[in-house]
Amino acid sequence: MPKASILKSLLAALVIGAGSLTATAGAATAAQAATNDQAPAKSGHVEAGGVNYYYEIRGSGEPLLLLHGGLGSIDMFQPVMPVFTAHRQIIAVDLQGHGRTPLGTRPIDLKAIGDDMGQILAKLGYGQVDVFGYSMGGGVAFQLAVQHPDKVRRLVLVSAGFAQDGFYPEMLPMQAQVGAGMAEMMKATPMYQSYVKVAPDPAEFPRLLDAMGTLMRKPYDWSSDVPKLTMPVMLIFGDSDMYRPEHVVKFYQLLGGGLRDAGWQREHMAKNRLAILPGLTHYDIFLSPQLTAAALPFLDGRSENANWSDQAGK
Repeated sequence: MPKASILKSLLAALVIGAGSLTATAGAATAAQAATNDQAPAKSGHVEAGGVNYYYEIRGSGEPLLLLHGGLGSIDMFQPVMPVFTAHRQIIAVDLQGHGRTPLGTRPIDLKAIGDDMGQILAKLGYGQVDVFGYSMGGGVAFQLAVQHPDKVRRLVLVSAGFAQDGFYPEMLPMQAQVGAGMAEMMKATPMYQSYVKVAPDPAEFPRLLDAMGTLMRKPYDWSSDVPKLTMPVMLIFGDSDMYRPEHVVKFYQLLGGGLRDAGWQREHMAKNRLAILPGLTHYDIFLSPQLTAAALPFLDGRSENANWSDQAGK
């Protein structure tokens, strides 16, 4: 197989977020420029778990912790950031080894990073927040909610599963190949180019790939933790996501949804939600206006659905 094809397959295997790869030319350029022109209200670094995390705070309103995908950064949300900040205070964090946050010597572990997010919220003075995590950020959000449920009011998980067997099986061998050996081939990709623009030490990129490869080769199954998500949870996937539909449905069922008919008056409606967005993949869902349109009403605790009984009585 030609090197270019191998690279493409390996990039697709970075399931914990191929973020910047699909932020291609023309993808909400005006929104990106507007966001870039507006400096965050507050930014800096805060230590947690031995990692010096970079964070930004933007907008005003109820606080929402925003967590990006793997090999991305806060910047990957630029096209949709204006929608979030229009009525929310956004706390965005560059995860360990990503963006402006150094890799350090600790292995990348989603449980540890989830615990770090709880410490960061406390240090920044937040008692309880809503949380929105995409891909790797979804795994971190899951772990934050399991370990610190008192800190999470509502939780949105985007393109994030609960077990390794949720991926299509052909993804696993590709994930196993991720490592420093890819670094040279990746220099032409937006992933690398966006990394070197902001990373505290761009030379760390090969070591980051090694750390991510180690993470992805480690089997995991968090099914026993799903019942610990006692707050309202919304799962969002693309209809052409990298997660098998059976896994998506199982995740929703573990949350208590999809087990019975809701009833014509919604009397058996589950408190949690599932959205399958049409025409979207794992690699472009985070850029889509469909994503914010689906997530924000849930995060705000509101429903715009009419009731048949109310309609018949008019």
